[in-house]
Amino acid sequence: MAQLQYQSGFGNHCSTEALAGALPQGRNSPQRCPFGLYAEQLSGTAFTSPRHENRRSWLYRIRPSAAGQQPFEPYSHGAWTNQFGQGPTSPDVMRWNAPEVPQEPTDFVDGIVTWAGNGSCDDHTGVSINLYTANSSMLDRYFYNADAEMLVVPQQGRLRFSTELGRIDIEPCEVLVIPRGVRFQVELLEDQARGYLLENFGQLLRLPELGPLGSNGLANRRDFLIPVAWYEDLEGRFDLIVKFAGALWKAPLDRSPLDVVAWHGNYAPYKYDLRHFNTIGSISFDHPDPSIFTVLTSPSEVPGTANLDFVVFGPRTLVMRDTFRPAWYHRNVASEYMGLIQGSYDAKAHGFVPGGASLHNCMSAHGPDAATFEKASTADTHQPQQIEGSYAFMFETRKVIRPTDRALSSPLRQRDYHQCWQGLAKHFQAPNVGA
Repeated sequence: MAQLQYQSGFGNHCSTEALAGALPQGRNSPQRCPFGLYAEQLSGTAFTSPRHENRRSWLYRIRPSAAGQQPFEPYSHGAWTNQFGQGPTSPDVMRWNAPEVPQEPTDFVDGIVTWAGNGSCDDHTGVSINLYTANSSMLDRYFYNADAEMLVVPQQGRLRFSTELGRIDIEPCEVLVIPRGVRFQVELLEDQARGYLLENFGQLLRLPELGPLGSNGLANRRDFLIPVAWYEDLEGRFDLIVKFAGALWKAPLDRSPLDVVAWHGNYAPYKYDLRHFNTIGSISFDHPDPSIFTVLTSPSEVPGTANLDFVVFGPRTLVMRDTFRPAWYHRNVASEYMGLIQGSYDAKAHGFVPGGASLHNCMSAHGPDAATFEKASTADTHQPQQIEGSYAFMFETRKVIRPTDRALSSPLRQRDYHQCWQGLAKHFQAPNVGA
Protein backbone atom coordinates (compact mmCIF):
# COMPACT_ATOMS: atom_id res chain seq x y z
CA MET A 1 0.00 0.00 0.00
CA ALA A 2 1.42 3.36 -1.06
CA GLN A 3 2.66 5.65 1.68
CA LEU A 4 0.54 8.76 2.14
CA GLN A 5 1.90 12.29 1.90
CA TYR A 6 1.49 15.05 4.44
CA GLN A 7 2.23 18.72 5.04
CA SER A 8 3.94 19.92 8.19
CA GLY A 9 2.62 22.51 10.61
CA PHE A 10 -0.09 23.26 13.16
CA GLY A 11 -2.73 25.94 12.67
CA ASN A 12 -0.94 27.18 9.56
CA HIS A 13 -2.67 28.30 6.40
CA CYS A 14 -2.15 25.50 3.86
CA SER A 15 -2.82 25.28 0.13
CA THR A 16 -2.97 21.92 -1.64
CA GLU A 17 -4.42 20.53 -4.85
CA ALA A 18 -4.80 17.01 -6.21
CA LEU A 19 -4.93 18.41 -9.76
CA ALA A 20 -2.51 21.12 -10.83
CA GLY A 21 -4.41 24.35 -11.40
CA ALA A 22 -7.47 23.39 -9.34
CA LEU A 23 -6.91 26.16 -6.78
CA PRO A 24 -8.35 29.52 -7.89
CA GLN A 25 -5.88 32.37 -7.90
CA GLY A 26 -6.66 35.73 -6.31
CA ARG A 27 -10.26 34.98 -5.31
CA ASN A 28 -11.73 32.49 -2.84
CA SER A 29 -14.97 32.17 -4.78
CA PRO A 30 -14.51 33.19 -8.42
CA GLN A 31 -17.47 33.32 -10.75
CA ARG A 32 -16.22 30.10 -12.32
CA CYS A 33 -13.82 27.77 -10.53
CA PRO A 34 -11.19 25.78 -12.47
CA PHE A 35 -12.32 22.43 -13.93
CA GLY A 36 -15.97 23.27 -13.21
CA LEU A 37 -15.53 22.84 -9.46
CA TYR A 38 -17.73 24.39 -6.79
CA ALA A 39 -16.34 26.64 -4.03
CA GLU A 40 -17.51 25.84 -0.48
CA GLN A 41 -16.30 27.34 2.78
CA LEU A 42 -16.01 25.15 5.90
CA SER A 43 -15.95 27.31 9.05
CA GLY A 44 -14.90 25.89 12.41
CA THR A 45 -15.23 29.17 14.32
CA ALA A 46 -17.52 32.17 14.19
CA PHE A 47 -16.94 34.40 11.18
CA THR A 48 -15.91 37.26 13.47
CA SER A 49 -13.52 35.31 15.70
CA PRO A 50 -10.19 37.12 16.20
CA ARG A 51 -7.80 36.52 13.33
CA HIS A 52 -5.40 34.42 15.45
CA GLU A 53 -8.27 32.12 16.49
CA ASN A 54 -10.26 32.05 13.25
CA ARG A 55 -10.38 28.63 11.60
CA ARG A 56 -11.83 28.06 8.14
CA SER A 57 -10.94 26.40 4.87
CA TRP A 58 -12.10 26.87 1.29
CA LEU A 59 -12.91 23.61 -0.46
CA TYR A 60 -13.07 23.21 -4.24
CA ARG A 61 -15.18 20.18 -4.90
CA ILE A 62 -16.91 18.32 -7.69
CA ARG A 63 -20.34 19.04 -6.19
CA PRO A 64 -21.27 21.02 -3.06
CA SER A 65 -22.15 19.15 0.13
CA ALA A 66 -25.83 20.06 -0.18
CA ALA A 67 -26.17 18.24 -3.51
CA GLY A 68 -27.50 14.70 -3.72
CA GLN A 69 -28.43 14.37 -0.03
CA GLN A 70 -31.89 13.26 1.09
CA PRO A 71 -33.58 14.02 4.47
CA PHE A 72 -32.14 12.45 7.62
CA GLU A 73 -33.75 9.72 9.68
CA PRO A 74 -32.75 8.56 13.17
CA TYR A 75 -29.91 6.04 13.20
CA SER A 76 -30.11 3.52 16.02
CA HIS A 77 -26.93 3.58 18.10
CA GLY A 78 -27.71 3.62 21.80
CA ALA A 79 -24.09 3.17 22.86
CA TRP A 80 -22.85 6.54 21.54
CA THR A 81 -24.61 9.36 23.30
CA ASN A 82 -24.26 12.74 24.99
CA GLN A 83 -26.22 11.44 27.99
CA PHE A 84 -23.79 10.91 30.85
CA GLY A 85 -24.67 9.84 34.38
CA GLN A 86 -27.95 11.57 35.21
CA GLY A 87 -28.12 10.71 38.90
CA PRO A 88 -25.62 11.47 41.65
CA THR A 89 -22.03 10.81 40.58
CA SER A 90 -20.05 8.77 43.08
CA PRO A 91 -16.70 10.21 44.25
CA ASP A 92 -15.26 6.67 44.17
CA VAL A 93 -12.10 6.14 42.14
CA MET A 94 -12.75 3.71 39.30
CA ARG A 95 -10.78 1.51 36.95
CA TRP A 96 -11.70 -0.68 33.98
CA ASN A 97 -10.12 -3.49 31.99
CA ALA A 98 -9.77 -3.23 28.22
CA PRO A 99 -12.86 -4.05 26.10
CA GLU A 100 -12.85 -7.03 23.76
CA VAL A 101 -13.25 -6.51 20.04
CA PRO A 102 -16.72 -7.84 19.08
CA GLN A 103 -17.16 -11.03 17.07
CA GLU A 104 -19.88 -9.66 14.76
CA PRO A 105 -18.86 -7.29 11.94
CA THR A 106 -18.41 -3.83 13.48
CA ASP A 107 -16.98 -0.74 11.83
CA PHE A 108 -15.50 2.34 13.50
CA VAL A 109 -18.79 4.24 13.95
CA ASP A 110 -20.82 1.27 15.16
CA GLY A 111 -18.01 0.31 17.56
CA ILE A 112 -18.08 3.56 19.56
CA VAL A 113 -19.32 3.37 23.17
CA THR A 114 -19.68 6.41 25.43
CA TRP A 115 -17.94 5.85 28.77
CA ALA A 116 -18.09 9.21 30.56
CA GLY A 117 -18.27 12.95 30.03
CA ASN A 118 -19.49 16.35 31.12
CA GLY A 119 -20.86 19.56 29.71
CA SER A 120 -22.97 19.90 26.59
CA CYS A 121 -22.48 20.33 22.87
CA ASP A 122 -25.30 22.91 23.02
CA ASP A 123 -23.28 25.05 25.43
CA HIS A 124 -19.94 24.45 23.63
CA THR A 125 -18.29 23.29 26.82
CA GLY A 126 -17.20 19.95 28.22
CA VAL A 127 -16.07 16.62 26.76
CA SER A 128 -17.35 13.15 25.94
CA ILE A 129 -15.01 10.21 26.55
CA ASN A 130 -15.63 7.14 24.39
CA LEU A 131 -14.07 3.78 23.56
CA TYR A 132 -14.01 2.26 20.09
CA THR A 133 -13.55 -1.29 18.86
CA ALA A 134 -13.78 -2.41 15.22
CA ASN A 135 -13.10 -5.41 13.02
CA SER A 136 -14.30 -4.14 9.62
CA SER A 137 -13.90 -1.07 7.44
CA MET A 138 -16.66 1.44 6.71
CA LEU A 139 -18.17 0.46 3.36
CA ASP A 140 -20.45 2.68 1.28
CA ARG A 141 -20.97 5.08 4.16
CA TYR A 142 -19.41 8.20 5.58
CA PHE A 143 -19.62 10.14 8.83
CA TYR A 144 -19.26 13.60 10.31
CA ASN A 145 -19.63 14.96 13.84
CA ALA A 146 -21.62 18.19 14.18
CA ASP A 147 -21.30 18.14 17.98
CA ALA A 148 -17.57 18.15 18.56
CA GLU A 149 -13.99 18.13 17.49
CA MET A 150 -12.73 14.52 17.76
CA LEU A 151 -9.41 13.30 19.22
CA VAL A 152 -8.66 9.67 18.28
CA VAL A 153 -6.10 7.76 20.39
CA PRO A 154 -5.48 4.29 18.90
CA GLN A 155 -4.34 1.55 21.24
CA GLN A 156 -4.45 -1.44 18.90
CA GLY A 157 -4.52 -1.61 15.10
CA ARG A 158 -3.66 0.85 12.32
CA LEU A 159 -6.42 2.93 10.73
CA ARG A 160 -6.78 4.96 7.55
CA PHE A 161 -9.04 8.01 7.72
CA SER A 162 -10.11 9.18 4.26
CA THR A 163 -11.43 12.70 4.80
CA GLU A 164 -12.68 15.53 2.63
CA LEU A 165 -9.29 17.20 2.93
CA GLY A 166 -7.10 14.15 2.37
CA ARG A 167 -6.11 10.79 3.81
CA ILE A 168 -4.35 10.13 7.13
CA ASP A 169 -2.97 6.84 8.47
CA ILE A 170 -2.56 6.46 12.22
CA GLU A 171 -1.17 3.76 14.48
CA PRO A 172 -0.77 3.29 18.25
CA CYS A 173 1.38 6.09 19.75
CA GLU A 174 -0.03 8.51 17.17
CA VAL A 175 -3.15 10.64 17.67
CA LEU A 176 -5.54 12.22 15.17
CA VAL A 177 -7.74 15.31 15.48
CA ILE A 178 -10.73 15.60 13.14
CA PRO A 179 -12.41 19.03 13.18
CA ARG A 180 -16.12 19.37 13.76
CA GLY A 181 -18.07 18.86 10.54
CA VAL A 182 -15.35 17.22 8.44
CA ARG A 183 -16.69 14.15 6.62
CA PHE A 184 -14.67 10.95 6.59
CA GLN A 185 -14.55 7.18 6.19
CA VAL A 186 -12.42 4.74 8.23
CA GLU A 187 -10.57 1.73 6.79
CA LEU A 188 -8.92 -0.86 9.00
CA LEU A 189 -5.33 -1.61 7.99
CA GLU A 190 -5.20 -4.59 10.35
CA ASP A 191 -7.77 -7.19 11.39
CA GLN A 192 -8.84 -5.42 14.57
CA ALA A 193 -8.74 -1.96 16.09
CA ARG A 194 -9.28 -0.60 19.57
CA GLY A 195 -8.73 2.76 21.21
CA TYR A 196 -10.08 5.89 22.83
CA LEU A 197 -12.12 8.71 21.30
CA LEU A 198 -12.59 12.09 22.93
CA GLU A 199 -15.19 14.60 21.76
CA ASN A 200 -14.27 18.18 22.60
CA PHE A 201 -17.35 20.41 22.89
CA GLY A 202 -15.29 23.44 23.91
CA GLN A 203 -12.76 25.70 22.24
CA LEU A 204 -10.62 24.09 19.56
CA LEU A 205 -7.56 22.17 20.69
CA ARG A 206 -4.33 24.09 20.45
CA LEU A 207 -0.75 23.92 21.68
CA PRO A 208 -0.26 25.11 25.26
CA GLU A 209 1.75 28.23 25.89
CA LEU A 210 5.35 27.50 26.91
CA GLY A 211 5.72 30.38 29.38
CA PRO A 212 9.12 30.38 31.11
CA LEU A 213 10.14 27.25 29.16
CA GLY A 214 10.82 29.57 26.24
CA SER A 215 10.53 28.63 22.58
CA ASN A 216 11.36 24.91 22.75
CA GLY A 217 9.97 21.81 24.41
CA LEU A 218 6.81 19.71 24.62
CA ALA A 219 5.11 19.26 21.22
CA ASN A 220 6.65 21.13 18.28
CA ARG A 221 4.48 22.63 15.54
CA ARG A 222 6.50 21.08 12.73
CA ASP A 223 5.71 17.55 13.98
CA PHE A 224 1.98 17.95 13.37
CA LEU A 225 1.05 16.57 9.95
CA ILE A 226 -1.81 17.72 7.72
CA PRO A 227 -2.99 15.75 4.67
CA VAL A 228 -2.53 16.84 1.09
CA ALA A 229 -5.56 17.06 -1.19
CA TRP A 230 -7.02 13.78 -2.42
CA TYR A 231 -10.44 13.03 -3.86
CA GLU A 232 -12.70 10.28 -5.15
CA ASP A 233 -15.30 10.79 -7.88
CA LEU A 234 -17.81 8.05 -7.10
CA GLU A 235 -21.53 7.85 -7.79
CA GLY A 236 -23.90 5.22 -6.43
CA ARG A 237 -25.83 4.47 -3.23
CA PHE A 238 -24.14 5.66 -0.04
CA ASP A 239 -25.17 6.57 3.50
CA LEU A 240 -24.15 9.69 5.39
CA ILE A 241 -24.24 9.34 9.18
CA VAL A 242 -24.04 12.40 11.41
CA LYS A 243 -23.89 12.95 15.15
CA PHE A 244 -26.04 16.00 15.80
CA ALA A 245 -27.28 17.31 19.17
CA GLY A 246 -26.31 14.05 20.87
CA ALA A 247 -28.14 11.69 18.51
CA LEU A 248 -27.13 9.87 15.35
CA TRP A 249 -28.89 10.39 12.03
CA LYS A 250 -28.61 8.78 8.60
CA ALA A 251 -29.36 10.10 5.11
CA PRO A 252 -28.90 8.53 1.68
CA LEU A 253 -26.35 10.03 -0.72
CA ASP A 254 -25.98 9.48 -4.45
CA ARG A 255 -22.22 10.11 -4.45
CA SER A 256 -19.12 10.11 -2.27
CA PRO A 257 -18.73 13.31 -0.21
CA LEU A 258 -14.92 12.98 -0.45
CA ASP A 259 -14.78 14.91 -3.74
CA VAL A 260 -12.63 17.89 -2.71
CA VAL A 261 -10.04 18.33 -5.47
CA ALA A 262 -8.23 21.26 -3.83
CA TRP A 263 -8.42 23.31 -0.64
CA HIS A 264 -6.72 26.09 1.25
CA GLY A 265 -7.11 27.31 4.83
CA ASN A 266 -6.30 26.40 8.43
CA TYR A 267 -9.22 24.14 9.36
CA ALA A 268 -8.17 20.58 8.58
CA PRO A 269 -7.51 17.19 10.21
CA TYR A 270 -4.04 16.63 11.63
CA LYS A 271 -2.06 13.89 13.31
CA TYR A 272 0.78 13.87 15.82
CA ASP A 273 3.27 11.17 16.79
CA LEU A 274 3.54 11.05 20.59
CA ARG A 275 7.06 9.67 20.20
CA HIS A 276 8.12 13.17 19.08
CA PHE A 277 6.99 14.75 22.36
CA ASN A 278 9.92 16.50 24.06
CA THR A 279 9.40 15.70 27.72
CA ILE A 280 10.43 18.40 30.17
CA GLY A 281 11.00 17.45 33.81
CA SER A 282 12.84 18.18 37.02
CA ILE A 283 16.62 17.74 37.09
CA SER A 284 17.05 18.57 40.77
CA PHE A 285 14.23 17.50 43.11
CA ASP A 286 10.45 16.96 43.27
CA HIS A 287 8.09 15.44 40.74
CA PRO A 288 6.65 18.16 38.42
CA ASP A 289 2.95 18.85 37.99
CA PRO A 290 1.37 16.72 35.23
CA SER A 291 0.55 19.90 33.28
CA ILE A 292 4.18 19.89 32.08
CA PHE A 293 3.24 16.87 29.93
CA THR A 294 0.42 18.64 28.04
CA VAL A 295 0.33 17.93 24.30
CA LEU A 296 -2.86 19.83 23.41
CA THR A 297 -5.27 22.00 25.36
CA SER A 298 -8.79 23.34 24.96
CA PRO A 299 -8.90 26.48 27.11
CA SER A 300 -11.92 27.72 28.99
CA GLU A 301 -13.04 31.29 29.65
CA VAL A 302 -11.00 31.18 32.91
CA PRO A 303 -7.28 31.73 32.20
CA GLY A 304 -5.18 28.75 33.20
CA THR A 305 -8.23 26.49 33.66
CA ALA A 306 -8.73 24.09 30.76
CA ASN A 307 -11.91 22.69 29.33
CA LEU A 308 -9.56 19.84 28.43
CA ASP A 309 -5.86 19.05 28.66
CA PHE A 310 -4.53 16.07 26.71
CA VAL A 311 -1.44 14.85 28.57
CA VAL A 312 1.01 12.08 27.67
CA PHE A 313 3.41 10.17 29.92
CA GLY A 314 5.97 8.54 27.62
CA PRO A 315 9.52 7.21 27.94
CA ARG A 316 11.72 9.49 30.05
CA THR A 317 14.65 9.54 32.43
CA LEU A 318 14.05 10.42 36.08
CA VAL A 319 17.04 11.98 37.82
CA MET A 320 15.52 13.85 40.77
CA ARG A 321 17.49 13.15 43.96
CA ASP A 322 16.09 12.59 47.43
CA THR A 323 12.66 12.61 45.81
CA PHE A 324 9.69 10.28 45.65
CA ARG A 325 9.86 9.93 41.87
CA PRO A 326 6.41 8.61 40.95
CA ALA A 327 3.45 10.99 40.99
CA TRP A 328 2.74 12.12 44.53
CA TYR A 329 -0.46 11.37 46.44
CA HIS A 330 -2.89 14.10 45.63
CA ARG A 331 -6.39 15.52 45.63
CA ASN A 332 -7.02 18.23 43.08
CA VAL A 333 -9.80 20.33 41.65
CA ALA A 334 -9.46 18.85 38.14
CA SER A 335 -10.88 15.47 37.15
CA GLU A 336 -8.65 12.89 35.48
CA TYR A 337 -9.40 10.05 33.06
CA MET A 338 -6.30 8.00 32.25
CA GLY A 339 -5.71 5.42 29.54
CA LEU A 340 -2.76 3.21 28.64
CA ILE A 341 -1.59 2.71 25.06
CA GLN A 342 1.30 0.35 25.72
CA GLY A 343 3.71 -0.81 28.42
CA SER A 344 3.09 -0.18 32.11
CA TYR A 345 2.63 3.09 33.98
CA ASP A 346 5.34 3.82 36.55
CA ALA A 347 2.89 4.94 39.25
CA LYS A 348 0.79 1.75 39.14
CA ALA A 349 2.09 -1.74 39.90
CA HIS A 350 -0.68 -3.81 38.28
CA GLY A 351 -4.28 -3.69 37.10
CA PHE A 352 -3.82 -0.70 34.80
CA VAL A 353 -3.65 -2.49 31.45
CA PRO A 354 -3.25 -1.34 27.81
CA GLY A 355 -6.71 -0.47 26.51
CA GLY A 356 -8.00 -0.02 30.06
CA ALA A 357 -8.70 3.19 31.95
CA SER A 358 -9.01 4.83 35.35
CA LEU A 359 -11.10 7.72 36.62
CA HIS A 360 -10.11 10.00 39.51
CA ASN A 361 -12.66 12.76 39.90
CA CYS A 362 -12.45 16.15 41.59
CA MET A 363 -10.96 15.91 45.10
CA SER A 364 -11.00 12.10 45.08
CA ALA A 365 -7.78 10.93 46.75
CA HIS A 366 -5.42 8.86 44.62
CA GLY A 367 -1.76 8.17 43.92
CA PRO A 368 0.69 5.24 43.76
CA ASP A 369 -0.45 1.88 45.08
CA ALA A 370 1.22 0.21 48.06
CA ALA A 371 3.72 -1.82 46.02
CA THR A 372 4.83 1.22 44.02
CA PHE A 373 5.19 3.29 47.21
CA GLU A 374 7.44 0.74 48.90
CA LYS A 375 9.61 0.34 45.80
CA ALA A 376 9.99 4.09 45.20
CA SER A 377 10.65 4.82 48.87
CA THR A 378 13.73 2.60 48.93
CA ALA A 379 15.11 3.28 45.43
CA ASP A 380 18.62 4.71 45.06
CA THR A 381 17.84 8.22 43.79
CA HIS A 382 21.52 8.91 43.13
CA GLN A 383 21.03 6.66 40.08
CA PRO A 384 18.91 7.71 37.09
CA GLN A 385 15.77 5.69 36.40
CA GLN A 386 14.84 4.87 32.82
CA ILE A 387 11.15 4.51 31.94
CA GLU A 388 11.06 2.62 28.64
CA GLY A 389 8.30 1.61 26.25
CA SER A 390 5.41 3.05 28.23
CA TYR A 391 2.81 5.43 26.84
CA ALA A 392 0.00 6.49 29.16
CA PHE A 393 -2.22 9.51 28.63
CA MET A 394 -4.71 11.61 30.55
CA PHE A 395 -7.81 13.59 29.68
CA GLU A 396 -7.95 16.25 32.40
CA THR A 397 -10.96 18.56 32.70
CA ARG A 398 -12.15 21.32 35.00
CA LYS A 399 -15.58 19.66 35.42
CA VAL A 400 -16.58 16.42 37.12
CA ILE A 401 -16.40 13.49 34.69
CA ARG A 402 -19.67 11.57 34.95
CA PRO A 403 -19.50 7.88 33.99
CA THR A 404 -22.40 6.52 31.97
CA ASP A 405 -24.63 3.79 33.37
CA ARG A 406 -23.00 1.44 30.87
CA ALA A 407 -19.54 2.16 32.31
CA LEU A 408 -20.72 1.86 35.92
CA SER A 409 -22.35 -1.52 35.37
CA SER A 410 -19.77 -2.91 32.94
CA PRO A 411 -18.13 -6.26 33.77
CA LEU A 412 -14.87 -4.52 32.77
CA ARG A 413 -15.04 -2.40 35.93
CA GLN A 414 -12.56 -3.42 38.63
CA ARG A 415 -14.74 -3.12 41.69
CA ASP A 416 -11.81 -3.84 44.00
CA TYR A 417 -9.69 -0.99 42.64
CA HIS A 418 -9.71 0.79 46.01
CA GLN A 419 -7.92 -2.19 47.54
CA CYS A 420 -4.60 -1.21 45.94
CA TRP A 421 -4.15 1.48 48.61
CA GLN A 422 -5.31 -0.58 51.60
CA GLY A 423 -1.86 -2.13 52.01
CA LEU A 424 -0.20 1.23 52.70
CA ALA A 425 1.45 0.69 56.06
CA LYS A 426 1.66 3.16 58.91
CA HIS A 427 5.27 4.36 59.18
CA PHE A 428 4.71 7.20 61.63
CA GLN A 429 6.96 7.22 64.67
CA ALA A 430 6.44 10.03 67.18
CA PRO A 431 9.53 11.15 69.05
CA ASN A 432 9.76 9.89 72.58
CA VAL A 433 9.67 13.30 74.27
CA GLY A 434 11.39 13.39 77.65
CA ALA A 435 12.94 9.97 77.34
